[in-house]
Amino acid sequence: MENKRYHTAPTRGATGRKASGNSLSHSLSAPFALRCMVLSLLCLLTSVCCVAQDTPRAAAKRSGTYNPDSIAAAEAEQRVADSLALMREDEALLDSIERKNAEMLQLITSPVKPEVDLAATDSLVATVPTKQFIPNPTTATWLALVIPGGGQIYNRKYWKLPIFYGGFAGCAYALTWNNNMYQDYAAAYKDAVNENWDSNSIQDLLPAGYLSRVSTSQLTETLRTRKNRYRRYRDMSIFAFIGVYLLSVIDAYVDAELSNFDLSPDLSMSVEPTVIQGQTSNRMGSQSVGVQCNIKF
Repeated sequence: MENKRYHTAPTRGATGRKASGNSLSHSLSAPFALRCMVLSLLCLLTSVCCVAQDTPRAAAKRSGTYNPDSIAAAEAEQRVADSLALMREDEALLDSIERKNAEMLQLITSPVKPEVDLAATDSLVATVPTKQFIPNPTTATWLALVIPGGGQIYNRKYWKLPIFYGGFAGCAYALTWNNNMYQDYAAAYKDAVNENWDSNSIQDLLPAGYLSRVSTSQLTETLRTRKNRYRRYRDMSIFAFIGVYLLSVIDAYVDAELSNFDLSPDLSMSVEPTVIQGQTSNRMGSQSVGVQCNIKF
């Protein structure tokens, strides 16, 4: 079969209207673009003229005082003033930087002083106990036995030393004095028993003329009584010396033993009812009601 192509030609009225519309749009757009270009050129020239009129050279030309040398000098002075202003700003900036550096250096080199007391705020410092000296009772006893007052020195109770040393000195003085008196009266009594009335032991003890006023038997009895008295005093002085010595030993032992004793400030007494477990002949483990007294010291 033979393919046939059919071409339809547009009508005259439609073609004519389309062509006239295109030509009208082209004719309207061309003058508008031209007018826009002219307006932009006029604005550019106006701005250039305004800038040129603001310059010192243009102002001088308008006023009729235009001088190229003076204008150049003014511009040079303006440049110098601008450079000086920039230098002042740089110097101020450098001064501020140096001041900041000096302050930082002072803060670094200066010792730090805490405003808060660390000993009061630190819990570790407050809770750590100090080492306390606890004497050994055995060591204190042996030192007191070997050296009078040595136990008190070991226990660090130095205020007790004058008491014990004063007791030792008093007992030693009493022992020496009573023993001397006993020796004198013992020698005088021995001479009186032997009827040696002219001996120095009797004459030194008796006042002048005393032998002629009393009988020999009475004098002999007086010498015997005083001899026994001073012997008893001497023995008592010995016992007193031993007593002070033993007291120093006991004090050293007790002081060392009670050095770690809990001395609580709670001194109180309480009375309260209680149930008492008792034992009778009829039954075991009987209970009774009573009153209990507790004393804390």
